[in-house]
Amino acid sequence: MDNKNQQSFSSVISINPYNDTYIDEKSGFLNATTSPNFEKDKYAISYINTKGFITSQISISKNIPDEDIYDALFSKAYDELALDQAIEYQIQYIEAFHTLDEENRNFHIFIIDPLVTKEIFTNSISKVKYIDYIIPSPLLLKSLYTREIINSNGVHCFIYFDKGDTFITIYSDKEFIYTKSINYSLIQMHDRFCEIYGEKIVYSEFINFLSTQSLKTTTSDYKEYVLKLYKEIFANISDVLTYVKRVLEIEKLDNIYIGSSIYINTKLHEIAEVELEISSNDFNFEYGFESTHTYIDQLHSLMHIYALSQENERYESNFTIYERPPKFIKRESGKILLLVAASTIIAFAYPMYNWSLSYLQTSQYESVDKEYKEKNNVRVTREALINKKLLQKKKIQDLLKKEKDNYLEKKNTLIKIHDVKVNYPMKANLLYKLTQDLNNNNVKVESLSYTQNDSKTLVLDLVSHKDQAITNLLKYLTKKYQNKFHFKLTEISYDDIEKQYFSELKVYL
Repeated sequence: MDNKNQQSFSSVISINPYNDTYIDEKSGFLNATTSPNFEKDKYAISYINTKGFITSQISISKNIPDEDIYDALFSKAYDELALDQAIEYQIQYIEAFHTLDEENRNFHIFIIDPLVTKEIFTNSISKVKYIDYIIPSPLLLKSLYTREIINSNGVHCFIYFDKGDTFITIYSDKEFIYTKSINYSLIQMHDRFCEIYGEKIVYSEFINFLSTQSLKTTTSDYKEYVLKLYKEIFANISDVLTYVKRVLEIEKLDNIYIGSSIYINTKLHEIAEVELEISSNDFNFEYGFESTHTYIDQLHSLMHIYALSQENERYESNFTIYERPPKFIKRESGKILLLVAASTIIAFAYPMYNWSLSYLQTSQYESVDKEYKEKNNVRVTREALINKKLLQKKKIQDLLKKEKDNYLEKKNTLIKIHDVKVNYPMKANLLYKLTQDLNNNNVKVESLSYTQNDSKTLVLDLVSHKDQAITNLLKYLTKKYQNKFHFKLTEISYDDIEKQYFSELKVYL
């Protein structure tokens, strides 16, 4: 039960409307009752099986605001599922997160005709009067994860056999993704068994055989035919699972859990593991309740742990039409009585109110006036202090500006001195070395120049009697001053008059 319900209700009653069974829970103890009575402090929960509702998946744009989601799904459900416009269906939804659709939000919707709900719960509501929560049966399985009864992730398949309905439900990473009713309810299993056996036997005898006899040990004539029935059922389930895996792009099923509303002596999960070749287990979990009964319908246990789950841990999909009336102060009759009482009190209190209000206003004025004078004196004192501090601040800022200007002037002077002391000897040294290199390679300098813009560049106008001497010089300089300077020689020209070769060598410092 959620926190709000825990404050309002002291116990829980679960209702199976299809076989008219009721289980009370109080202080962790489950007890079946055949004659439930209405109690104001008892929380009632029930379910609708998969034959009682329509389910589908609908996509809507992610641009639709949350407050408009229900209206968008309601309208789209009528259009896409061709619902009867004359019927106002109940529609609930949960969001589907197992999708790669980046443009749309996907929702599982559940649709029920209110007339169907009334028909299902006619007998139950005559006994318990109100039902606080009615949920689609496949969503009850969510509580197995929220209560950490099943801790593992992966893809899990649940198969549940009931008197009027057998359903297959699949959860992936603890979230609902698929459900389907198959035509093998306990009643339908009985009918099919009679066809296979070739003779009509009563339903109670068939159920008694399933509950008391194990196919491993029984010598009954029914054994062969029941085994044939089980193989047929699991063949049908295999077809459904193959289809679901293909449509939902499921790589594999990690586990199957099989349960039933009655005790079945034969271990169905062992047959399932053989027939389906998938790891299978019994549905009979440790729900955390105590009971004097040897076997309780597992959907009853699921309803009780679902009621104990917090609101933010479970799927909110309530189809009840049997809500409790609002509290007295929220009813129309209650509001009228409260209004009359309030009017009477106001009529007698009005003169006293006027006198009290006048006295209160006078007292408030005197108090506010006194407070104003005190705060005004504080304001004047603080304004004078602020003005004094602002004047001091201006003097300090002027002095700071003067000191910064002196600092920048001295800094620039030091930079110039450093440039003269460091750069000039460096240039002279470079020219000395280059002159030696030129002489060693039989190349002379006609003129040189130095520029300093974005980069420092030394330009040498070279002269030589051989062009090979200039190219050898360039190779020598490049190798000698590798990673120190960059040399650039654009062309070598020949002067017929002077019989010499000329070229411009740029040295990037």
